[in-house]
Amino acid sequence: MDRHDRQEFLCLKMDQSHTLGAAKDLEPELMLELINQAQSAYRHAYVPYSHYPVGSAVLFSSGKIYSGCNVENASYGLTVCAERNAIFKAVTQGERQLMGIAIAVPTEEYPSPCGACRQVVREFAVDCPVILVNGTGQTRLTRLKTLLPDSFGPEFLEGLV
Repeated sequence: MDRHDRQEFLCLKMDQSHTLGAAKDLEPELMLELINQAQSAYRHAYVPYSHYPVGSAVLFSSGKIYSGCNVENASYGLTVCAERNAIFKAVTQGERQLMGIAIAVPTEEYPSPCGACRQVVREFAVDCPVILVNGTGQTRLTRLKTLLPDSFGPEFLEGLV
């Protein structure tokens, strides 16, 4: 992405975040970094069965970004999605408050996190921006609350143990 494209992207993202409210809590530069890291991550995916690489990058309250890719297994149920790999990597470093996530694929269609990944994101954020990136670099901005309305989270279990 050259300088002109980047400036155009930043303006577009600011316009979209204003109208959608999707990324109002992420600076354009952070959005770009999340997108770049998610795109880079899918290049490392291990996908010998589906041939559908996915990359994800997550921003936590520390300001650090962690990336992950999907890793498939011959025993399909043991496959781990990119979103969960990125989040679990962050948790191993002591992170607990998720601020935003980008998910990227090399196909023309936009990615969408599976139900399990939506619930894992919810474990670390009541709501946050979700940036979906297709293989042409186009983005769709949404929020966790849009993807997982009326969600169940850790606060429901407080005081029960």
